[in-house]
Amino acid sequence: MATFGKATFNAARYASSRPTYPRQLYDFIFKYHERAKGARWDLAVDVGCGTGQATVELTPFKRVVGLDPSAKMIEQARESVKTRLAGLDLSTQIEFEQSSAEELKPLQDGSVDLLTAAQACHWFNWDKFWPEVARVLRKDGTLAVWGYSEFRLSRYPTTTKLINLYMQGSDPKNSLGPYWERPGRTILDNHLLDVPAPEAVAPGKFSAFERVFFAGAHNPALPDPRPVILRKTLTWDELRGYFYTASALHTFAEQNPADAQRADGDLATRFQRSLKEEVARVDGKGIPKDEDTVDIEWPLTLILARRA
Repeated sequence: MATFGKATFNAARYASSRPTYPRQLYDFIFKYHERAKGARWDLAVDVGCGTGQATVELTPFKRVVGLDPSAKMIEQARESVKTRLAGLDLSTQIEFEQSSAEELKPLQDGSVDLLTAAQACHWFNWDKFWPEVARVLRKDGTLAVWGYSEFRLSRYPTTTKLINLYMQGSDPKNSLGPYWERPGRTILDNHLLDVPAPEAVAPGKFSAFERVFFAGAHNPALPDPRPVILRKTLTWDELRGYFYTASALHTFAEQNPADAQRADGDLATRFQRSLKEEVARVDGKGIPKDEDTVDIEWPLTLILARRA
């Protein structure tokens, strides 16, 4: 997580290249929230908000706050919201503040109706986070956190082995495996199963807890997996841009500066080429061009809890 706070991390590229969450996900969360007898719609808080991508989707609530420990991310979130909501005056509804997840100092006891975290909860210290969630949520308030793991090329399952090798391989010169911040990445790739249930940390504070897996057939061992909902069609050039948002690739580049000067391209370029070659083999056609499109999907896990 520390990578995102570095001055050399490109927050603008991160904001433009990451997948956006589907309306279906937010509707699922809002319906869960409204089923509580005492559900209210006054305050929603997005923890680990990053560039504010999920924060701006919480506007069914009267007031929305995005929190992130990185000042750089908060700055980018404010700029991103101005751009995305051009022509809409939501300045009195949405605000951003710097805060960690484990000490939600800007939030008063029992003040929050919905607390979310998008692609951030794998960094949290849950032994501290669960008690903070219990402190700030109102009775019948909702916690909704989610994270997505390794991407897949929807129509080309044979590329999954190449993706695994690039993302999780042990070769420090040709894979990202040695450069991920642990245990965060491990928790994410294990579909958030390592996130403890609230009863283990804050007994008696929550009346409901569940994990929902929008993973399709990617991991048959998961209980009751639902169809994948996080999908995006990208050009091959845009897909390569997505590769550069990985914190592990940023760390790899810092530790292997000569890689960028290789005649056959840097690590991300070489990986993109290997995917293109496999797609060409499967299709029996030529190598895709950078402007050609490809369908991407990500298995996503949603954790829901309700304050007792």
